[in-house]
Amino acid sequence: MADPRGFLTTPRQGATRRPIEERVHDWREVYPDDAGRVLLPIIDKQAGRCMDCGIPFCHQGCPLGNLIPEWNDLVYRGDWEGAIERLHATNNFPEFTGRLCPAPCETSCVLGINAEPVTIKNVEVTIIDQAWDRGLVGVHQVDWLTGKTVAVIGSGPAGLAAAQQLTRAGHTVVIYERADEIGGLLRFGIPEFKMEKRHLDRRLDQMSEEGTVFRAGVNVGVDITGPDLLERFDALVLATGATVARDLPIPGRELGGIHQAMEYLPQGNLAARGRHVDDQILATGKHVVVIGGGDTGADCVGTAHRQHPASVTQLEIMARPTEERSALHPWPTYPMIYRVSSAHEEGGERVFAVSTQEFLDSGSGSVRGLRLGEVEFRDGRFEPVEGSEREIPADLVLLAMGFTGPETDNLVAQLGLGLDETGNVARSAQYLTNVPGVFVAGDAGRGQSLIVWAIAEGRSAASAVDRYLTGATTLPAPLAPTERPMSV
Repeated sequence: MADPRGFLTTPRQGATRRPIEERVHDWREVYPDDAGRVLLPIIDKQAGRCMDCGIPFCHQGCPLGNLIPEWNDLVYRGDWEGAIERLHATNNFPEFTGRLCPAPCETSCVLGINAEPVTIKNVEVTIIDQAWDRGLVGVHQVDWLTGKTVAVIGSGPAGLAAAQQLTRAGHTVVIYERADEIGGLLRFGIPEFKMEKRHLDRRLDQMSEEGTVFRAGVNVGVDITGPDLLERFDALVLATGATVARDLPIPGRELGGIHQAMEYLPQGNLAARGRHVDDQILATGKHVVVIGGGDTGADCVGTAHRQHPASVTQLEIMARPTEERSALHPWPTYPMIYRVSSAHEEGGERVFAVSTQEFLDSGSGSVRGLRLGEVEFRDGRFEPVEGSEREIPADLVLLAMGFTGPETDNLVAQLGLGLDETGNVARSAQYLTNVPGVFVAGDAGRGQSLIVWAIAEGRSAASAVDRYLTGATTLPAPLAPTERPMSV
């Protein structure tokens, strides 16, 4: 145990974000410099709050099974080399999760039963930032190659994790990405103010030095078929994500100025990094309405603020959550509580328990506003509240209501892959599809989820692929997917 009295004597203290009036005028991360450097003066004391529980429920809360009490103790003692060794033992990319994960580990922290939990996420990002600064993140070179080849389709967190693990196991791995740059969701979906892309680029450089081959700008299923890849490679890993966005088919949907979040966010990311975007969707001077109250919606809100709109309103069909855990979300489950992201701090209005009924025409074929009404959740469905209808102005509407599953018209169809009852690619407990040698990891098989789950699934799928190719494996497997029946 790091500090036997730390949880009693040290209050929780996190990183302080940059002033709002400063950060909305640039695209840099909301924390000054790197988060891990900002936290350095306080992080040893914060790590010392860890109680090294006999049963560490933070392990249960983390899909990766991060060895949290161990690296808390090492950070408290100033052993950065030991800390990054224990962190990398379970997590390939802590610089991603330390910035982007909603930290289910913290909500399952035993200290959190009756006090503020340990700042686990802050400790994690400090470890990896210090490791990079101190030259403790090396290149893992294998002594011999197996002669086996693996194609990974998709370069998001699941695909990158699977590829790095398989490369380190001695296989020859090629990542295919249909976009013109590698990174998937991490590059095109996550705004720069949440994670600057230099963190991604630095990790990709490491992977390239280790031997992973990247092929950007190749749309598998169009530029090259799935069966062609099966002939060239000994195994395939589908990590294509759940990219089919949920739509809102109500009157006026055809009007101009209504876009999916993943039409808007990638353009903002490209422009923030100095790339020209033809006909960019901009919030500048407009009344912006974001439909959807999740993380993607918050990303749209933060991006809009940096483009200086007339107003920003975020709509959520669910009622406003409570400030504290309710009886429906007892410890150590991840609670549905009212959370304020950095984007929400920057302004705008959040409206809960409303449903959009119609998009209103400006008279020239573009949206000028929308009609919404309040709703109540009764008997398993949302019921409208009579007399609550009203109109709000909207020159730009962004749909951020989540994703329904993976695209199935090209690659999935070409390979003849089965789907489960939810429309995701069906797989066994070994991440194997109904086609021998074809595995699936991340959102394509799981459905829309968190980055930390994607990394965990990528690591587990890599273990399954390694066993398939060689008959045995030493790669860790954090979790196995829940099998669902295949649809007909």
